Amino acid sequence: MPKQKSHHVDDPKLVGRRLKEARIKAGLSQRALGSVDCTAAYISRVEAGERIPSLQLLRVLGERLGVSADYLATGREADAGDSALVEAEVALRLDDLEQAEKLYEAILKKADKKEEEAGAQAGLGQIAFRRDDTEQAIEHLDRALALYGDSKLEHPSVADVLGRAYATSGRYEEAIAIYERWLQAMQQRSNDSEVVRFEILLANTLIDAGSFGRAAELLGDALARSAEWADPVTRASMLWSQSRLHAVQKDSKLAAQYARRALELLQATELTEYTARAHQLLAFVELEQGNAGEALRLLRDGRAILGETVSQLETMKFKLEEARALVVLGESEEAGALAMETLSLLNNIDPQDAGRGYLVLAGVFKELDDLARSRELYELAVETLEQFGAPYLVDAYRGYAEILKAEGRTDEALEILEKAVNAPNATKSARLS
Repeated sequence: MPKQKSHHVDDPKLVGRRLKEARIKAGLSQRALGSVDCTAAYISRVEAGERIPSLQLLRVLGERLGVSADYLATGREADAGDSALVEAEVALRLDDLEQAEKLYEAILKKADKKEEEAGAQAGLGQIAFRRDDTEQAIEHLDRALALYGDSKLEHPSVADVLGRAYATSGRYEEAIAIYERWLQAMQQRSNDSEVVRFEILLANTLIDAGSFGRAAELLGDALARSAEWADPVTRASMLWSQSRLHAVQKDSKLAAQYARRALELLQATELTEYTARAHQLLAFVELEQGNAGEALRLLRDGRAILGETVSQLETMKFKLEEARALVVLGESEEAGALAMETLSLLNNIDPQDAGRGYLVLAGVFKELDDLARSRELYELAVETLEQFGAPYLVDAYRGYAEILKAEGRTDEALEILEKAVNAPNATKSARLS
């Protein structure tokens, strides 16, 4: 029998029966249905009623079998409220924040079930986080988890963003506690995609907290689990456009179907993003340990995984670490060219991320003995990060003070160091998260 209780399915035996019937109707064997998300052996256990698949896995299986996750879980199709949540989540994942906010607020006003209210609170929390309002994000996301109650483990994306909000605020212990709890839960469920998600999130936070050893172990396991994941983001965008079109034409049923299909694909894209992020994080750890050659290999492999759909922010993260690795390897000319190329990207991204980028580039140019440019970048880093009270601000103060001291401007250097001593949230290394 299943080891864990769950509120997202009606009965494990019935779930298994519906899955088997849908699989046979689709003309697929258990082996053909299995993939990176689950093995044929796991599907066999689900069909026997011995395992309870996560809601995310039911969505993936439903997409392959031409049925909804709701049907597999309960034997019923989703109601209008759930369809509205799906639409809102797709808009959010495609960065249509205004549309997503409008949809979530409408759901919150009409919600008559805890699940609907929780979904709307979770969505609004993610929107707040993307707008750099971490306190508002934490408030919404905490409320969402409280509303989900016993079913909260079926909503890992809420824990994902809540941990990020805590970490961004410098509250690393709380972020680590959340990720440790969810990682353990996903390991118990043998849910590889979510294990990878939380291994990488936890490693990310541990790196910020200076715990490189455990972070490297987590990232190594994540890379091994996710070696063959792919990125279907273009298809998802097309399906979302179809959904919006049918919604405008008042065909809500068809619009919901397209939105669901888009959501399934977007959830799969997370696998690719996390795999690439694991490469970038592990490269950072390798650099900290002096293994620049291995770091460079990891970075180039990670960029290849992301392909052509990579955002400017992700491009910048990889190029910054590549420049650092090239400096260590003595490839000064290539490192300088890459650093200048990366510098041009900083004007078009979020100011807080840009501040961290200025900080890393300042260190690169310092290693290249271009102290004038390094000082300019430290100044930019300090100026930008002071707006947010960011944890990387201390590193910016210290680097800036070192340059000033090297230039003989001792009084100014001491003034900056005093700011570093009085600033909260010191970190051990500058890294883009």
